[in-house]
Amino acid sequence: MDAQLIAFTGVAAGMVALPGADFTVVVRNALASRTAGLATALGVAGGLLVHTALAVAGLAAVLVTMPVLFRTVQLLGGAYVLYLGISALYAIRRRVSDEGRAPDQVPGAEEPEGFGRALRQGFLTNALNPKAPILFLSLLPQFVPDGQPPLPRTLLLAALVVALALVWFSALALLVDRLGRWLRRPRTARAIEGGSGVALTGLGLALVTGPLLR
Repeated sequence: MDAQLIAFTGVAAGMVALPGADFTVVVRNALASRTAGLATALGVAGGLLVHTALAVAGLAAVLVTMPVLFRTVQLLGGAYVLYLGISALYAIRRRVSDEGRAPDQVPGAEEPEGFGRALRQGFLTNALNPKAPILFLSLLPQFVPDGQPPLPRTLLLAALVVALALVWFSALALLVDRLGRWLRRPRTARAIEGGSGVALTGLGLALVTGPLLR
């Protein structure tokens, strides 16, 4: 039994499950529909695949050692998360104005997030995360045994991270959908939408206005 692989699985699972922008976006879209939630989960896993591929190829090291390039990624990621946060806050205003009207009178009431849009949101939220390159560069090499070819082992670890993310965020989307009847009540939905908007806006502002993450 590979003790290092078991240890890595535990560490990676904990890191994947930590609430962040990807968690918030999956929950928000899963409230719209099960399909949107699962599409977002798939997008998040795809974004992780980008980071793990960069780490395996060694390109992430270049990104981390070039402050201007790293700052550019940080600003792009922050701007996108900020956009999602402002969109969520705007949705509350629209939701309040739509309450009390018949479903067929509410613009877009039966139009949840589409598969492609949700997939794109999940992918970009994760792919533009500036902390991921540092995370993978610092984590993956620690679980490559001495004397073992690094490439096959790193590929295995990277694939494991992506698989864990896909399982976790898909399960999260299904759980939110399962609780959908309660979570979609007007007051509860507003609270979740507001919490999501505030969290995403705060994360986006921190990335855009904060110091260079190193």
